[in-house]
Amino acid sequence: MKIVADENLAFTDYFFSEFGAIQHVAGRNLSHQDVVDADALLVRSVTKVNAALVQNTALRYVGSATIGTDHLDIQALNAAGIPWSNAAGCNAQAVAEYVITALLHLKPELISAEQNFCLGIVGLGNVGSRLATMAQLLGWQVIAYDPLVSKESVTQVDFSALLAQADAISIHVPLTKSGQYPTYHLFNAASLAKMKPNAILINSARGPVVEEAALMQDIRVTHRKVVLDVFEHEPEISEELLQLLALATPHIAGYSLEGKARGTQMIYEAFCQVFNLAATKRFETQLPSCEPYFAQADFKTVLIQYLAQIYDIAQDDANLRACVKQGKVEQHAFDTLRKNYPLRREWAAHGGPQA
Repeated sequence: MKIVADENLAFTDYFFSEFGAIQHVAGRNLSHQDVVDADALLVRSVTKVNAALVQNTALRYVGSATIGTDHLDIQALNAAGIPWSNAAGCNAQAVAEYVITALLHLKPELISAEQNFCLGIVGLGNVGSRLATMAQLLGWQVIAYDPLVSKESVTQVDFSALLAQADAISIHVPLTKSGQYPTYHLFNAASLAKMKPNAILINSARGPVVEEAALMQDIRVTHRKVVLDVFEHEPEISEELLQLLALATPHIAGYSLEGKARGTQMIYEAFCQVFNLAATKRFETQLPSCEPYFAQADFKTVLIQYLAQIYDIAQDDANLRACVKQGKVEQHAFDTLRKNYPLRREWAAHGGPQA
């Protein structure tokens, strides 16, 4: 069996080497020629899996170790009779922790804000619901908007109410351009104008959910703090945009070791189901032990003392800004940061809570 896999997938050899030869490739540059005689294709979000890629190939399975599916042409896969799977929720905990880390980095006093701070969450899927739980552990007031999901544990409001009430808004929706509730440019000039001028905005979902030009104009007027992990014109990022952002990171919000490993395990399990094989491996057996920070003190005290050691978000921001050349961050630099991303663990690895 021939398996073509994105070279940046975690633990690919551990999970798949027993089944055949693995060809590790650069996901963004994957071509039809790379997969024409492959039995299985394993990708991340940088690979556009479309009809041109998969038609007239030997492919019998496509697995994407990602939460999102907007890079997959599901209609083309179904038409070609190729089973596929993604890894919904694989890095949801990591993204939730990224959001809280960003907020506490920008405003350390939020650790003791309790109900005086209102976090608005747009999208209550795997990530949004976990973020709500983690924010509630901190004592924050949490409101959410999601017309497609109902959660009793969270106060849900309409979009306009969330924009008006929230002290910070975190976006956790898929990118959609059709249907009753499209998310493309959901945050545009009109919606940004409804936010509190000093409300923080965080986007770790998909770049085009926020209209970049409108966002830049909004920041110039309001001077609001904005955190972007995803960008409308990713992988290129203009220096002009970066200079306006409070924090910028290269699409790594979900890049915990656990999140990466969990994603690969989920597509491994689906692969085994498609090929009628026994799925016997678990990513937990491959992870190194960590410093048990949370065993030493209570939750909030640990975050005050050790958050930068657990995840140094400022370093990710500095690394991205250091890549600016001739007015922008280019694709190669962006991809290199992601490929060489340092080891990052979720709070639970340090003995902390998880949603």
